[in-house]
Amino acid sequence: MRTACFALLVGATLAAFWAPLSMLIRLSFQDEQYSHILLVPPVSAALFFLERRRIFSHVQTRWGIGLGLLFAGAVFHWLGLRHSASASQNDQLAIAMFSAVVIWVGCFVLCYGMRVLRTGLFPVLFLFLMVPIPDFPLDRFIFWLQTWSAEVSYAVFQMVGVPILRSGFTFALPGVVVEVAKECSGIRSSLVLLITSLLAGHLFLQSTWTKTILTLVTFPVLIVKNTIRIVAITLLSVYVDPSFLVSRLHRQGGVLFFFLALAILAPILWSLQKSERMVKNRINAKAASSKTVA
Repeated sequence: MRTACFALLVGATLAAFWAPLSMLIRLSFQDEQYSHILLVPPVSAALFFLERRRIFSHVQTRWGIGLGLLFAGAVFHWLGLRHSASASQNDQLAIAMFSAVVIWVGCFVLCYGMRVLRTGLFPVLFLFLMVPIPDFPLDRFIFWLQTWSAEVSYAVFQMVGVPILRSGFTFALPGVVVEVAKECSGIRSSLVLLITSLLAGHLFLQSTWTKTILTLVTFPVLIVKNTIRIVAITLLSVYVDPSFLVSRLHRQGGVLFFFLALAILAPILWSLQKSERMVKNRINAKAASSKTVA
């Protein structure tokens, strides 16, 4: 009964927000900054399914908080419609989708209660990754990726002894001129890598501090990934064939470098798992020692 009620409420929300949702679906196939969004709902649903016995062990109806969240999401959407006429399409979608997810959370609390929300907090919060990043923070993130990718790439070129002149984001090398443009930030693979890091931390790590470390380490890995891509394609263009600058490796090689970044993160994840086991073993040893003394 609860699940049917929840499905009915979510269905009503989907109908109410169909216009922004359909636009978001279209953009996810056309724009790289939205490409990860279609993965979010099925991943969140899969997490609920895998952990359903733990999450839904104590269900209850919470009218007050549930209806409060429903009202808050509806009011936020109404205010957004009134005051976002001059905002970009991306920001309008961000307002609409944030409102929709807040309403979904309200439906969830209404049907299952706060205890279930706390137990299933990660898959619930994971749904907020459906919300497009607003223009200002997205532009700052892209600029950060662009800046540090250029800085580290320039340092690598100097380290390997390649003749190079730099002007901002533009590098002049023998026979080629390369610009570390916004596209070189690898925003799509960077967002997917961050999401993968969050998932890996949730699934394979236990403590909050190790999950936090894994997420924070992902940011320099993003720069390393971009640097390897920029340096590799540029050196191939200088010493092998200038056409590498317009090759499929340049235009569609993000997947290859994404998996390279995963290969870098894998031993870091393993090390964090090992550190958790060591801490757990020390705690168990101290507990056993205390019992022996007692």
